[in-house]
Amino acid sequence: MSQAAIIQMCSGPDREANFLEASRLMTQGVEQGAGLLVLPECFSLMGRSDEERFAGREEVDDSPSLRFLQSFAARHGVWIVGGSISISSPGTNKATNSSFVVDSLGDIKARYDKIHLFDANIGDKKPYHESTSIQAGDKPVVVDTPFGRIGLSICYDLRFPELYRKLTAMGATIITVPSAFTVSTGMVHWELLLRARAVENLCYVLAPGQDGKHPGGRRTYGNSMIVEPWGSVISRSPDGPGVALAEIEPKRITDARNKIPCLKYLSS
Repeated sequence: MSQAAIIQMCSGPDREANFLEASRLMTQGVEQGAGLLVLPECFSLMGRSDEERFAGREEVDDSPSLRFLQSFAARHGVWIVGGSISISSPGTNKATNSSFVVDSLGDIKARYDKIHLFDANIGDKKPYHESTSIQAGDKPVVVDTPFGRIGLSICYDLRFPELYRKLTAMGATIITVPSAFTVSTGMVHWELLLRARAVENLCYVLAPGQDGKHPGGRRTYGNSMIVEPWGSVISRSPDGPGVALAEIEPKRITDARNKIPCLKYLSS
């Protein structure tokens, strides 16, 4: 199956409730023919605060969120990009914000730790300081799948085009951007940046997001979308929990890269 599905959620602090909702939505994707499922950032736990999310960090060798992903993938024979999970960082008092790729047998094929941390003051009630509890990653990650070579990123990474150029130089034809974008920035930058990353790298961009008002008062933008290599939005989930699907067509990537062969200047 070459259909991909992106999952839009409004996760909260109850991990089991989030698993039930993720399972419900992913099952919808599978029933519509998706062989690749992509979850949003913090799909399994959105705490009322950064501190609460940090307190809910998981051990990579004993992670309920990973077990959930592996079980679902093996049961349905699908690949999953597991949005992001808060994972304990050995030797520090922090966690990593980590995206895992699980194959159709339930095996973990890749892990990416978010490189660019959201430390920003955008005029909300208080500044965001993700770096106080999150340990940044330092390695771009790509992984081979039946759908193409996937480059992994998370949310705030979207503002750093050099990361996406590196992923493309490493062979990525699909890029995932699981996110929990703020409403104020999402309204003006989300679609603009996603389409720019797709056009710059002549690749598919799969961008599932959190959407709605979460316990604790945080609001996320949603508007999850799939962008094809020429920059058109081909599937969208604008509001509320939902699933957006699209066919991943390798020919579309090849045609776009042949029309504008700018990627020949990239070096790995």
